Amino acid sequence: MLSTSDFKKGVRLEYEGQPWILETVRSQSPSARGAATLIKVRMRNVLTGQISDKTFKAGEKFQEPDLQLRPAQYLYAAPDGDQTTYYFMDNANYEQFELSEAALDDQRLFLVENLEVKALLYNDRVVGVELPQFVEMEMEDVAPGSRGDTASGGVSTTGTTVTGVKIQVPLFIKPGDVVRIDTTTGQFKDRVKGG
Repeated sequence: MLSTSDFKKGVRLEYEGQPWILETVRSQSPSARGAATLIKVRMRNVLTGQISDKTFKAGEKFQEPDLQLRPAQYLYAAPDGDQTTYYFMDNANYEQFELSEAALDDQRLFLVENLEVKALLYNDRVVGVELPQFVEMEMEDVAPGSRGDTASGGVSTTGTTVTGVKIQVPLFIKPGDVVRIDTTTGQFKDRVKGG
């Protein structure tokens, strides 16, 4: 059993018969004497991707969902009608599984060939993947910075990766450079190698 005292980002819980992952957690102290402390959370439904804001009383208890994480690897994407299907391989049994564009949402932009991920299973069925915190990607296009940018304090420019992720990068980043991106924030971390 989970209690609200166990709540922090990334905790998984069962709520109204569905598995959820906590995105943000904050507590609100009571304004009246004798009132309960409230725990406000933003959580994401593992099956649908729906985001929901909920408020719970301190001390409420929840079941842990039957979620498992297994090592997997991203293989490739293929068009499937008007959508794209993404193919992965379970590293434990070498079986392939696929996820739709809708199931992955924005995570698909961080997928590069052979990327090590974790398959998220709910009741022994793959329902999503968990990305590593950092992903290395090649820059396809970098907007030119002008000479006066550094003096005015604007030391970054917009860059686009080969998968279409738009991020702010330092002026020294050029097309062809490989950069490390934080998948939780979508921000530039550092340059891995020059192009």
